[in-house]
Amino acid sequence: DILVPTCDRVSALAVTLTGLASQTLRSFRVVVSDQGERHDVADSREVETVARLLRLHGHDVAIVKHLPRRGMAEQREFLLEGARAPYSLFLDDDVLLEPGVIERMLRAIEEERCGFVGCALIGLSYLNDVRPDEQQIELWEGPVRPERVVPGSPEWKRHRLHNAANLYHVQQRMGASAERQRKYHVAWVGGCVLYDTAALRDCGGFAFWHELPREHCGEDVLAQLRVMARYGGCGLIPSGAYHLELPTTIPDRRTDAPRVLACS
Repeated sequence: DILVPTCDRVSALAVTLTGLASQTLRSFRVVVSDQGERHDVADSREVETVARLLRLHGHDVAIVKHLPRRGMAEQREFLLEGARAPYSLFLDDDVLLEPGVIERMLRAIEEERCGFVGCALIGLSYLNDVRPDEQQIELWEGPVRPERVVPGSPEWKRHRLHNAANLYHVQQRMGASAERQRKYHVAWVGGCVLYDTAALRDCGGFAFWHELPREHCGEDVLAQLRVMARYGGCGLIPSGAYHLELPTTIPDRRTDAPRVLACS
């Protein structure tokens, strides 16, 4: 299942879905949860055209209106409650995937039998912004194992690798390719994360939304930290996931879920 939360980003969603239409994985279901208050994405000709193409390729596509808005954690929990497949890819509505990314993620999570595998987002506008002090990477040399990462811990600094185009620079330096992909230690991964559905549910999913105000951020981080502590998780390099670099739809970021709620 590919689960896409969206809110008033019609054009970006069309780009994201177009990336799904080029995937090499033969069978998947797409569920879009639309919380737009200005537009219904189902009425967009761009979105509907790509949805028809996905269906033409044999994929189920459902676009569901989900209001009122109760915050991103509730939006993700709504999508998780409807998931039917053993694996659930949470994909943000501003991400463009290269062909083959989802198949590579599926292969990695089946190899490791861990809680999640993520492809961090690369900002292509930063290709000429090289940041050597943010490009440290810790590769998994053995099987992916559970890790406990909390805000402020030494492991928390791993998130810097996912800034700007750092991951792109590292994968170029390593010579990483789809045929020679590697797994690495993460603090968390934003925007494109494939979960073992049962593992995510076992760790509570996003049901903690009841404990947060409507305006919050970091709900994806908190869920990953909990899954990683029990089942392990990793990043995948090369990534093949690109950020559209749009302004955030959550400008009020004062309530950061992993800092106000326990991570495990």
